[in-house]
Amino acid sequence: MEQNDDETHAIAERIEQLKVEHRDLDHVIARLLEDGGHDELQMRRLKRRKLLLKDQIALLERRLNPDIPA
Repeated sequence: MEQNDDETHAIAERIEQLKVEHRDLDHVIARLLEDGGHDELQMRRLKRRKLLLKDQIALLERRLNPDIPA
């Protein structure tokens, strides 16, 4: 299934948004770890969200650049 330019652009924009959110979560997690008084449940939720974002990014990147069988 081929994508038109609008779909490709929308996917690329969404990937960038997810990458920004992923990077922001990195900073939040690092800051909480530095402060030392972080809530373990909150930390697990943030890390889970970060992993979910990583999976979504990978899925969308595969849509942009699907593997072509050799």
